Amino acid sequence: MNKQFNVALIGNPNTGKSTLFNALTGLNQKIGNFSGVTVERKTGKLELNENLTASLIDLPGTYSLYPRSADEHIALEILNSTKNPDYPNVVVVVVDATNLKRNLLLLTQLIDLQLPVVLALNMMDVAQQSGIEINVPLLAEKLGVPVVAVTARDFQGIPALKEAIVQQFEQPTLPSSTIHIHGYAPEVIDEIKNYFHINNDYAAFELAHHYHELNNLTQEKKDAIEAIGLKYNFNANKTQVAETIDRYNYINEILSDTVRKNKPALEETRSNTLDAILTHRIFGLLIFFVILFGVFQSIFNWSQYPMSVIENVFISIENYLTAILPAGILTNLIIGGILPGMSGVLIFLPQIAVLFLFIAILEDTGYMARVTFMMDRLMKNFGLNGKSVVPLISGIACAVPAIMSARNIENWKDRLITIFVTPFMSCSARLPVYTLLISLVVPNKFVFGFLSLQGLILMAMYLLGFVSALLAGWLLKLFIKTKSKSYFLMELPVYRMPRWSNVGITIFNKARTFVMEAGKVILAVSIILWVLATFGPSKDFDAIETKYAKMSSENTTVELNSSTLESKKKAEKLEASYAGLLGKFIEPAIKPLGYDWKIGIALVTSFAAREVFVGTMSTIYSVQGDGEHLDTVREKMLEARNPETGELTFTFATVMSLMIFYAFAMQCMSTFAVVYRETNGIKWPLIQLFTMTAFAYLAAFAVYQFLS
Repeated sequence: MNKQFNVALIGNPNTGKSTLFNALTGLNQKIGNFSGVTVERKTGKLELNENLTASLIDLPGTYSLYPRSADEHIALEILNSTKNPDYPNVVVVVVDATNLKRNLLLLTQLIDLQLPVVLALNMMDVAQQSGIEINVPLLAEKLGVPVVAVTARDFQGIPALKEAIVQQFEQPTLPSSTIHIHGYAPEVIDEIKNYFHINNDYAAFELAHHYHELNNLTQEKKDAIEAIGLKYNFNANKTQVAETIDRYNYINEILSDTVRKNKPALEETRSNTLDAILTHRIFGLLIFFVILFGVFQSIFNWSQYPMSVIENVFISIENYLTAILPAGILTNLIIGGILPGMSGVLIFLPQIAVLFLFIAILEDTGYMARVTFMMDRLMKNFGLNGKSVVPLISGIACAVPAIMSARNIENWKDRLITIFVTPFMSCSARLPVYTLLISLVVPNKFVFGFLSLQGLILMAMYLLGFVSALLAGWLLKLFIKTKSKSYFLMELPVYRMPRWSNVGITIFNKARTFVMEAGKVILAVSIILWVLATFGPSKDFDAIETKYAKMSSENTTVELNSSTLESKKKAEKLEASYAGLLGKFIEPAIKPLGYDWKIGIALVTSFAAREVFVGTMSTIYSVQGDGEHLDTVREKMLEARNPETGELTFTFATVMSLMIFYAFAMQCMSTFAVVYRETNGIKWPLIQLFTMTAFAYLAAFAVYQFLS
């Protein structure tokens, strides 16, 4: 029989844990949230042999079992309770082979919890280049656990690691404690062990330290542990310091016999040389902006051909289905609702892929950590922590996980300001909106023969979002007062060449998430919108049908051939539909911004997700358009005119106004929901929603009035 069990992957940040996870699972991965919290949960299917399959859980990076952030708390929560569905049968501790002293602290804690552990010495290639020799068999003997040398980037040592996992599952090795835990607080440990009927000293010791943080404990049990601590004057800080000192003494003793360094660390030396340039106070920022410039140029230039291919494929499909399917409501739904919704998602997939290609490369090389370090100086002036850069940079991909990552910011004020301003960053959901609107009014020309004008405008929109986030942070700093001070500490990994298989997996997962998550919303909204745009009050629809039937039978005007009559009838029916009524209702409020009622419909529907704007435009103009001439949504929008004035609907002023509105408006219910969750209340998400929407409206109004 095929057995199934849990394997947890745990380690310090920057140990190559994600690379190893990708090497072990490939594309057999799922991404969600841990139960009850908005922290990313990544799991994968691990094929160990023909009879054994494991569920591999990638735990958030943590330095020890003394968590300082919500991410680190996840590991403690899972490893503390055997009733947790993610509780592992085997724990793989991933360490950086070039920095064993710091990394092994976490391992000794897990050993003392009596968990079946496998130690994966990652980055062995870097250790060898740095002149570090590790006696792996002797290290395994002294620690009492299986130790495997791996280089995850090159898939070296993976078979041996799988064998060690199988061995620990079938015949677990549980060594004795690394240090004498019982001596720190004997009475407290004994009473907690008796109360909970457990045999492990360190498990009891951990409960004494973290009982108030553990969600799996009832209030009664928390009160009992607190009473035990008070009874014996248990000092958590003092015992933690003593434990940490003893653990490092134990680690030093182990490493003195098993590790030898023969020459200076070449990789570290090279990284320091590069950092002198890439993190320079002035030149470092200039280099970063040059890199950003190249990214946005590439988004337009590299994706142009695949986008046109996808565009033409959908036109061909629509033409083919129009020719073979019988006329009727189902055919209209497919041609006017489902296909436009699908094309609105897939046509921008190449640009999403290019964006995440560069993000993955920057992260894999270690450069993104440098960006965080450089921006810390700038962030402090605007009420933000250096750690705020991670959510802000992540916000280029999506605001939801970016806001979640703000949990690593210990200072509440800095964290709240970061959560509040992150949605100003132009996320990938805005990318389809920007590129569609830019293509309407900005010619596909090159400045100086190699700079894409459209790419320059796109970069300007992203920079506008970043500047807006900084200014919003500065304003919030004036209103939100706190006595606590923030600090910024982080470890800079050495520079490495990106592992292209990891980059490929990242692009695939992000593209799949975009298609499946955003795609489901866009497709659902497109179908609902098609229904609202196709049907309306029967009285009005009957009057339109009667009017055009009479005009067709009389045939008094030569110019009004059957095709023209049908097109005009569809336009009138769209205006009289439920969607048209909604658009007409809000039109007075948005007319000063240069928008008509059709754009108004898109504004309403895109509150579900920003990228729904494209799908809405596709559906609206598909419902209105002539079935005999199927054009792309861009072509339909270019030809759209105001029926009253005869002027183009999407003028330069209108398009710029729309782009500014989408740059500043929150317009994402997922973001609203995650802010509600992260701030534990409705106050801040409502303030955020209304202030950002009001600012977006005023800014769009000013732009339109100035340009028109």
